[in-house]
This record gives sequence, C-alpha cells and structure tokens, in this order.
Amino acid sequence: GLAMRGLLALLLLLGAGSASALAMSPPASARPQPADVDAAMPGLARLTLNRLPHGDGPQLLDTRFRLQIVAGQYPQAIESIHKLRALRGDPPKQPPLYLQYEIYASARQLQQTQRISFADAWKRSFADHFQQLDDPTALKAEFAFDSNLQRLREQRDRLIDATGSVTALNDEQATALLRAWQVHAAYADFLPLVPQAISEDDARRYSIDRNISITTPDGARISAISVHPAKARRLPVLLTFTIYANDDWAWSDAKTMAAHGYASVVAYSRGKGRSPDPIRPYEHDGSDAAAVIAWAAAQPWSNGKVGMYGGSYSGFTQWAALKRGAPALKAIATSATTAPGIDVPMEGGIFLNFIYPWPFYTTNNTSLDDATYGDSGRWNALNSRWYRSGQAYRNLPTLDGAANPLFEHWLQHPTYDAYWQALIPQGREFADIGIPVLATTGYFDGAQIGALHYFREHLKQRPDADHTLLIGPYEHFTMQTGVPEQVQGYMPDPVARMDLQALRLAWFDHVLKAAAKPALLAGRVNWQVMGSNQWRHAASLDAMPTRQQRFYLLPASGGHRLAAEPAPTRSSVQRIDFRDRGDAAWQPPTQVINRELDTHAGLVFLSEPLEQDTELAGAFSGTLDFSLNKQDADIALAIYELTADGDYLDLAYWLQRLSHAADPSQRQLLAPAQRHSVRLTDTRLLGRKLAAGSRLVITLGVIKQPDRQLNLGSGKNPSDETLADAGTPLEIRWYGSSHINLPLRE
Repeated sequence: GLAMRGLLALLLLLGAGSASALAMSPPASARPQPADVDAAMPGLARLTLNRLPHGDGPQLLDTRFRLQIVAGQYPQAIESIHKLRALRGDPPKQPPLYLQYEIYASARQLQQTQRISFADAWKRSFADHFQQLDDPTALKAEFAFDSNLQRLREQRDRLIDATGSVTALNDEQATALLRAWQVHAAYADFLPLVPQAISEDDARRYSIDRNISITTPDGARISAISVHPAKARRLPVLLTFTIYANDDWAWSDAKTMAAHGYASVVAYSRGKGRSPDPIRPYEHDGSDAAAVIAWAAAQPWSNGKVGMYGGSYSGFTQWAALKRGAPALKAIATSATTAPGIDVPMEGGIFLNFIYPWPFYTTNNTSLDDATYGDSGRWNALNSRWYRSGQAYRNLPTLDGAANPLFEHWLQHPTYDAYWQALIPQGREFADIGIPVLATTGYFDGAQIGALHYFREHLKQRPDADHTLLIGPYEHFTMQTGVPEQVQGYMPDPVARMDLQALRLAWFDHVLKAAAKPALLAGRVNWQVMGSNQWRHAASLDAMPTRQQRFYLLPASGGHRLAAEPAPTRSSVQRIDFRDRGDAAWQPPTQVINRELDTHAGLVFLSEPLEQDTELAGAFSGTLDFSLNKQDADIALAIYELTADGDYLDLAYWLQRLSHAADPSQRQLLAPAQRHSVRLTDTRLLGRKLAAGSRLVITLGVIKQPDRQLNLGSGKNPSDETLADAGTPLEIRWYGSSHINLPLRE
C-alpha cells in the first residue's frame, strides 16, 4: 500500500513537469490499496484536467465532465454535461444524456452546501430531475440507473493494475483510469438508492393495484395487477393475459403501457399468482380472459375499450378470448403466437420434445419453475435415453421418473380433434372477428406456423379482415428482448433492427386513439427482405411474389439436382432403419448459419449457382410423389441458401405426418407399395435476397432423431410403437415428378 501511495504522490508531483506523460517510478510492491487509490484520484483528475486541450468537442466534453466529477468540481461538471447535450441535439423524447451523472454531481454539490448525507442529497436530486420528465421519458431514463457493479469494479481494477507496471502514465492512460474509476464510484454510491427512488417516482405518477382478484362466471379466481396514470380519467385498457406468472415481468409490462397513456392490466391464467384454482394450461384461458376483459371495461379508469397484446402463449390467449366472444375487446397485437394442436405440442401431427419440460415450468408452482425448465442436461439425457431404449414415446414420464399428466393428456389427442378445436376459433368463427389485428413473427420463429394459421384462416373466412402481418429476421423472443445484432448466427440488416414494442404501441395509438398508422405497416403483409436492407409491403400473401418458379427434385447418381423439367420415371430410395439408435447423442444445430448440413437432413437437392441476385418472397408450395413399404412416415423438408462462401443459411422448413396430410383431424394410413402424393400447404414464408453465385438447397427426409416423436409406420399410434414395431427398414421412393414452387419477386 505504501509503495502505491508513494508512487501516486510522485506521480502527482512530477506529472506537471512532463509534457507528454506523467512520470513515475514503478514500485516493486503488491497491488495498491483501494483507499490509497481513492485518495489520489481527485489530484490526478485536476492534473489531467489542466492538460486537456481547449475546445468543446463531444469527445472532449465527455472526458471533461468525468474528470470534473472526480476532481470535485460539480457545478462545472454539470455545465459540461449540458454543453454536451446541446451539441448532440437529441430528440425531445430521448432521456437527457448522462442524467445519472448530472443527478450524481448535483447530489454531491447539495451534500457539500447543505451539509446533509449523500443518500438524502441524491434522493432529493433524483426527485427534482425526474419530476421534469414525462412518463415515457422517465421510463426510458431508468435504464441508465442500472448496471453490473461487479463488471465496473473489474474494469476499474484492471486499469489500476495496469498502471502499476508502467514507468510513465500518458494522458490517454490517465484518462482511461479516471473514467473507469468515476463510473464505478458513481454507481457504487447510488445503485443501492435507486429502487426506492424509482418506487417513489412511480407512486407519484401512477395509480397502482398489485393485488386484484377477479372472479370468473364459474367461480375461479384470477390474479391481476393494474397500473394507470394517476391524473388521467377513462383511458383505453391494454391487457396481457398470460400463464407466465412472473411479477417483475408483469410490473414491467404494466408500467410500460401506463407510461404510454393507457390503463394497463396484466392477468395470470387460473391457478397462477394468487389464484387458488388448479392449473390447466390452455383449457380455461379463453373464458377467463373474457371475464377479465369485461371486468377491465367496467372499471372507472377505463373508457370501455380493451386491447390485448403479448407473445407466444399470451398471443394464444387473445384468440381464445375472441373465440369466447368479448364485446369490449377492440384490438389485439399478437407476436410469435402459438396455435395449440397446430404448432405445439405437435407440428404437422408430429410431437416435438422441446415442449416436454414446459408443463413442469408452468404447473409445478404458482409462478414458474425456472430451475426444472432450464435443466437442459436432464432433458437432453431424457431424449437420448428414450431414443436408445426403443420404448414407446408415451413412456417418457416413466423414463424421466416424474409424472407429466399434461403431456400424457396431449398424447391422447394425436390428431387435430375436438380437444384442440375447442381452444381457438374454427371455420366460420373467424368470420365474426371484425376487430383490428396486428401479428408479428419471424423467419426464425418456431411459432411462425401458428401466426400464419390465424392470418390465413381469418382472411379465408373474412376477406376484408383488418389483419396486418409483419415478419422479419426474428426468433421467438425478439418482441420481448428487442432485435439483437445477431439472431442465431444471422446478422439482421440495419432496417430490421427496429423497436418492435414501440411499433406495437404506435399501432395501438392508431386503432384505439386515432393516431396515424405506422408507415411500416403500409400493407396487409409487411416483410423485411433479408440481405436487401429493405422492407416490402403487399395486400396479401399471394401478392408477395410476382411469379412462382418450379424446381423438380431430380434424382441423379452424381448428386441430386433441382431441375426445370420433371423425370417422373426416375426415383431415389431413402432407407431408414429405425432399429439403429447409434445417433442417440445427436443434438440439433442451434444456429441458422452452418458450414455443413445436419446429417439428419436426408436427401440433398442442389440448384445451379444463381446467375443474378434473386429475391424469394412469400410461401412456397409443391407436391411430393412417393411410394413406401410402410403405412406411414413423418417427413421433413428444408430450404437453404448455400452461399458462394460455403455457408448454409436456413430459410424455411416443413414438417408433416403423411397420414395427417389430407385431414389433420383424422388419421388416414397409406397403402404400402402404391404411388402417393402429398401437397406442401400452409408453409412458412420466405423473405431473402439470394446473392448471385449462391445455390438453392432443398433437403428431404424421414424424421428419425431423439428430439422428436418417432413414427415407425406400423399403423399403430406412434406414441405406442416400440422397437419391436420397427420391423424391416422403412424404404421410401421419391419420384422425379416431385416439385417445389418457390415464390420469386422481380
């Protein structure tokens, strides 16, 4: 410690004499003591300030205010921050730049002049500054008052350690050290005071009720919270109804909507939160949400109009409420919306194991069982153990050693039967839905099929429906988390990196408050063309492409090809031995860009390199012609771009149990050794500018992997099939008349 104290004293004494560096003798000692460093910093800051160049450039002001804070020159620091803001000219709705440091400097000044504790001074300063902000700006400003203190401490200590090993500290090193010290010192001082200060600010702005219980017509109790601007009267209500009972998430959602001028309600599915009822995912949400809508519409702070929003399960609950009829529901904004029985827990009739732990997550307690759900080791091991064992799919709970009654109940409904149909609108029920709908999804969103199901059915039954679709390079959680720089390995174009939550609020302002419609929603269908940095708009899914290009899946000995002409007599045989479980340790790829294709993809059909840039836009379609030696099979088809650099980019995929293809509600087994056709319908959307030199790749295969149900083709319910039912290997013959129609926009 003494060595460092001597070092810093020397540094401060000698530094002024050197034009380019602050000279010092390196000690041979251990790491400096924090108290010594803290004591030396104001002097080092004053010294470094004196050596700063003159002028008021943004970089200079950013450095100057920090050094002024460390030097104890608080009024000057505030003046520098104000100059920096004026220079930047941020839009008025942006929180003031470096508000956290202005409040800190003004608190330190108050502490000195008023002779009060820092805590009291900071609280007063925070309240004074936040009172000047409107609700949306205050909400945004809060983010600057949160940080990872440990990370800030590590950054500071790294720089302190680095200065111990140099003989002279140049201006750049001194500034970096002071900056790291200033940031850590400020946050260390005010972070403990933030929660109470924000809570007091919230209490001034909003009327908050965290303990609402709403009784449904059948006597169940629903747990809810409400937040609305304290001074306002009779506002439109925004509601999210969710099984994901997490009070922090609920509070964040509710406060965000209230900050933007809505009365806000977050309600949980029955059995969640403070509700004492049994938890039955999906089954009561429609009628329970309808009861909450009626309650919200009748409150004195409501104008009687309710909008719903939310993603995934909370998107499903909106359609479930519409099925039950909710007269006060005037608009819904759904994202990454699941359609039970369509895309979860099965897709194309095939059960998907990713959903297996979900019942534990949502039903083990009244909130969420993150520990069980997040135990990926357990679930990966279960997939491998089941696959290797050859036991029936319905034995998963036995192999896991824990009952999973909801999963077992789902397996009793392997087709899209009355159980699933009771949950969301069917057929003509869609014709009765006349309210505006905004649906957002992503090319990489597993629930894209669900979002498109509602969109297609609604417009089929009601062609003039006010139903707007937006799709971009997003995945399932992008609406909640924002658009990152990388989505599963893909780098979204700059125009795709937008604030989807702000867009949703602007849309609600349009439909519930008569504000202008967001320009991005110019069409009924709005899609970001990956690789073009452009958004496009069309009146319908059919209007996305300008033409279809047909590619035949041509078997060829040197490598299967995508060809312009059919070869109906040529075929390629795929042989799948379901008795071979040597791939039990296989894991699906986690990224959408890969250097090689997954070994489970099946047959690979390759186009010639594209002669020019080619834009894919819309749904694909096609027909697969085949014969097989069993009564059924589960099929996966996938579309990729193979770039000139040798990367495979996932564009879309399609899953289908062949016996469900003609009618999802009724299984129809196939006659072995006869020629059959299956149509590719209700597919995912493509939105990609393919570069000249890229190739199109289509893979086609039978599903045999540890993370999906197996269909051995015996004709039994696949949930009951065991290794003994595998028999001779499955042989499926794909004919050269099979084709895929790709949507092109020219």
